[in-house]
Amino acid sequence: MSHTAARPSLRIPLLPIIGSGLIAALVFLTACGDTKEDPPAATLPEKVVLQERSEDLRALIDKELAAGNKRIVIPQGRYRVQAQRGGHLHFSNLADVEIIAENVELVCTSTVRALMFEDCTNVTLRGLTVDYDPLPFTQGKIIAMAPDKSWLDFEVAKGYPENQLKERIQIYDPVSGVLRRGDARWSQEIEALGGHRYRVKKEGKYQFDPDQDTEQIGDILVTNNAFHKPGSPHAIELRGCKNMRFEDITLFASPSFGFFERNCNGSSFLRCIVDRRDPADDPVKRAQPRMRSLNADAFHSKDAAKGPAIIACKAHFQGDDCVNINGRYHYVRGSKGREVRIAISDQATTIEVGDPIEFLPYSGPRPPDAVVVKKQPDSMPITDEEKAFIRKLRLDERIRTELLDGEAEYVTLTLDRDVALPAGSALCCPLRIGNGFAVKDCDFGHNRSRGILIKASKGEVSGNRITNSRMAAVLVSPEFWWMEAGCPSDLIIQNNIIQGSLQTPIQIHARSGNGRTLPAGTLRNISILNNRIEDCAWPLIHVTSTSNLTIKGNIFPDAPSKPSEPVLLENCVVAD
Repeated sequence: MSHTAARPSLRIPLLPIIGSGLIAALVFLTACGDTKEDPPAATLPEKVVLQERSEDLRALIDKELAAGNKRIVIPQGRYRVQAQRGGHLHFSNLADVEIIAENVELVCTSTVRALMFEDCTNVTLRGLTVDYDPLPFTQGKIIAMAPDKSWLDFEVAKGYPENQLKERIQIYDPVSGVLRRGDARWSQEIEALGGHRYRVKKEGKYQFDPDQDTEQIGDILVTNNAFHKPGSPHAIELRGCKNMRFEDITLFASPSFGFFERNCNGSSFLRCIVDRRDPADDPVKRAQPRMRSLNADAFHSKDAAKGPAIIACKAHFQGDDCVNINGRYHYVRGSKGREVRIAISDQATTIEVGDPIEFLPYSGPRPPDAVVVKKQPDSMPITDEEKAFIRKLRLDERIRTELLDGEAEYVTLTLDRDVALPAGSALCCPLRIGNGFAVKDCDFGHNRSRGILIKASKGEVSGNRITNSRMAAVLVSPEFWWMEAGCPSDLIIQNNIIQGSLQTPIQIHARSGNGRTLPAGTLRNISILNNRIEDCAWPLIHVTSTSNLTIKGNIFPDAPSKPSEPVLLENCVVAD
């Protein structure tokens, strides 16, 4: 326990203090990659009239690789590729290869993965554009609705697909081209009415809310579309790769994430673009301009040894977060002495003997990290008492079902010291949560959720512009709900320009599985410096559960007109 007692909740305008937390964070930034000279901001490539090419792009690249060529230049043009085994292009075990794809467009003909890189090292991909035909989403005009808006009818616009429609509904203002409203609880069933018309319904105990249910007849409804056999839904996927480099890549569509890496180390994304396609540049003529770019996150990193460097990139109008960097939590059934019993969902563990362990407590202070000295199966079945407790937790239903139905794997870890960790806690290995990341000089926004979501440590979020994210522009928090780890520490959030967030734009939180705010020290050594925040929800900065916190030099143009202070702290210890 720190000798400085945690302060109760209070509101303060600014904290003109820079302490050891900032110094520590600056030291850690050396792990974020070479930032001596920032690349220019991402802009859409100059329009080049691309010719449709008949060559087999997969065979063309395979021939070059088979010849031992380490620098492959793809002739410019538009290549339509047929999916095989759940994806369009697959690369494995490449090393020291550079693929130049300037003025090259890959058109995916199934709504599955565009490119997969597996167990590759020091591979660079430059200049590629990725799009889908048919698109992984469809859209059309709302033509009717119930008096209480409990159901809506929409008509698919000419040029948009209607193969297998799936609920991922968003509603846009056709004049401004931005989201009309936030999320609603939509039924998974989309009812076909004939004549390109469909009905969608709001489910649960729906009651009309005039502040939330703002959609209108004539608005544009967008939802997911699937075509051909299922497969991995992410546009560019990396698994088990090291030192990958993606430069000037443009993604106009994806069935789910844009860039998704798992178990990678030191990836770089430079001047990459996620955006909706300009109708003048779209090879398919459509009655409406595209409202959406990707269906989900733009950049998503999971279980990275060293987190990604996302530099001078752009992500607009995608269906979820711009950036999400995280690891994997495992549910804690309970502990006794040095033994901790855990449940592993998703049939995947990121805990091995010799690993350090970081804890997210259900209640009380965060225990000091420990080390695994033994790992063994746990034969004790889940009890009725445990099930009753799990049903009360704030947890995604898919994960809850795995825990309740016995689909999870049960393991007992023996640690190098005693730990008191109640049921409902979580733990992770901090070696695989994306530490050492950097998100710099990017242009993000116009999306339905968060701008930059961080669960990793030892990194920076700096020099970014985040505009009109409907949720937090920057959220730093473990998320028990999704079992996404860990407890961020040693971070700098600085020199960002944030405009138009409909929730508190900078949020630093730590909550347990029951939604309660955890004590100071759950998060550590965080500095929030010199950010400009305007036209956003109040308060502008909300921090909980953090020790050695520094807030300084932030600019709030709207502050004089507000009755309360722009910064709210709960369970925090300010840096000396």
